[in-house]
Amino acid sequence: MSKPDYVYVTYIEATAEKLWHALTSGDFTERYWFGYRATSDWKVGSPFRLVKDGRSAVEGEVLIVEPPNRLAYSWDVVKDGAAREQTSRVTFDIEPRGRVVKLTVTHDNLGPKTLRDISGGWPMVIASLKSFIETGRELPADLPASGAREASHA
Repeated sequence: MSKPDYVYVTYIEATAEKLWHALTSGDFTERYWFGYRATSDWKVGSPFRLVKDGRSAVEGEVLIVEPPNRLAYSWDVVKDGAAREQTSRVTFDIEPRGRVVKLTVTHDNLGPKTLRDISGGWPMVIASLKSFIETGRELPADLPASGAREASHA
């Protein structure tokens, strides 16, 4: 078994169902993902897109749908000007832990550029998700990336 290329774990004060809804609702993702809207019908084999201002940044295919515990999709950066690498995979594992849920985001099959980009992007996106679910406020869109690539890459 190969080691995942990137794993991010956090705990969020929410139900698994609420977190699942936040991950799969375009209205929610657009708020915490810095203007990017996740779109899909969330059925295995269906297309997945991450869109901002009508333009796709990421495209993929839904691979696993096990509400409210597991979601996975392929990840192909198609944003204008982005260097293309192999398609990678994102998996969200949601585990209820009393009043909180443990969220594990695993992004694997990464090329070096995608790894660099998502290593700066996922922490900002997941922190904004956590803030949005727990307080109703996402992180500001002009959050300094401190040298990391733009949040759209994760």
